[in-house]
Amino acid sequence: MSNNLKTFKMKHIAIFLILISFLLSCNQKNDAEEVHHEEASPAQEEQVIELTAAQYETAGIETGTISTRSLSGTVSANGVIDIPPQNLVSISAPMGGFVKKSELLQGMKVRKGEVVAIIENPDFIPMQQEYLETQSKLEYSELEFKRQADLSKENINAQKTYQQAASELKMLRARLAGLRERIRTAGIDLATLEKGTIVNNASLRSPIAGSVTAVNINLGKYVNPTDVMFEIVDTDHLHVELAVFEQDIPKIKLGQLVRFTVSNNPGKEDLAKVYLINQKINEDRTVRVHCHLEKDDPGLLPQNFVKAIVETGASPVNALPENAIVGFEGKFYVFKKETNDPAKRRFEMVEIAKGISENGYTEVKLPAGTDGKAQFVVKGAYSLLSALKNSESEEEH
Repeated sequence: MSNNLKTFKMKHIAIFLILISFLLSCNQKNDAEEVHHEEASPAQEEQVIELTAAQYETAGIETGTISTRSLSGTVSANGVIDIPPQNLVSISAPMGGFVKKSELLQGMKVRKGEVVAIIENPDFIPMQQEYLETQSKLEYSELEFKRQADLSKENINAQKTYQQAASELKMLRARLAGLRERIRTAGIDLATLEKGTIVNNASLRSPIAGSVTAVNINLGKYVNPTDVMFEIVDTDHLHVELAVFEQDIPKIKLGQLVRFTVSNNPGKEDLAKVYLINQKINEDRTVRVHCHLEKDDPGLLPQNFVKAIVETGASPVNALPENAIVGFEGKFYVFKKETNDPAKRRFEMVEIAKGISENGYTEVKLPAGTDGKAQFVVKGAYSLLSALKNSESEEEH
């Protein structure tokens, strides 16, 4: 009987222990699910922040839409804004002389044919005298040749006399033509000289319309024929001269689009197209690539430093300015405006995948279902990130 009692008690103790173990395991499971739920909840929570009008203005928020740009398959290159040789003119005094008059200053605009300086030179006088004397001799020689030709037809004079008259006429015509070109080159007005007026000065004229970039004279200064008095540039036909590394040259083709910015205005982008590719490798292992502007830009100046991206046939991608993307805990985000209503300043932080970054823009890959035509924060994104994380910290406390 005592053994039966003992066995009965042992069975009840075993059942009791099993029940206790079961209850403990259930509690642990519930606790773990609770902890897991509490940990998962913040990650699943929608990360949204709403600003007041004052906060919005202080943060300097600016929004914009995603643009389509060709960012991959590009070649980066540096260069300068250059001008064709025919659009840069150096003006000299072909026969030298003293500067009598000039009102040019650097930066002034000049028209084609406009007088840029007046030069005095005593040597102009004998040259004009010789021209008038030769012109007079030529008139007499023409009459003499005609008279000898008539006599020759009637066999009155010797053939030798006729030939001498013809030779004299050709010689005087050649001399007069040479003097005429010398006088024109010097800048002396032929119309005035033809009237018998001899002058000791000549006018230098601009062969092109453009801007004065160099003035190397002053009144009274003597200039030699080799001295450059002025430089004038026609800036209406600027082009981009790029230095492309030799390993990138096989990727460059005629007609490819070039996006570039200049040193004095890095925030403004201009466009050009590849027009010529040099066939010579320079000492620095680069090749010159000549590009024509798509549209003239008055803000460009010769010798502006250029940073350029040559698009080598890449497919277009969705891109945002680099400042629109923020990094946090190893991930990347953008802020999407929840509505286009300007009165509402509510933004959602959306995780994205970054692509290639070039020339201030970055490719963005949005999650499925995200409206790609929405407004995104392109300026002030880090201010929004700080405000959002600060508000989360306050809620936890």
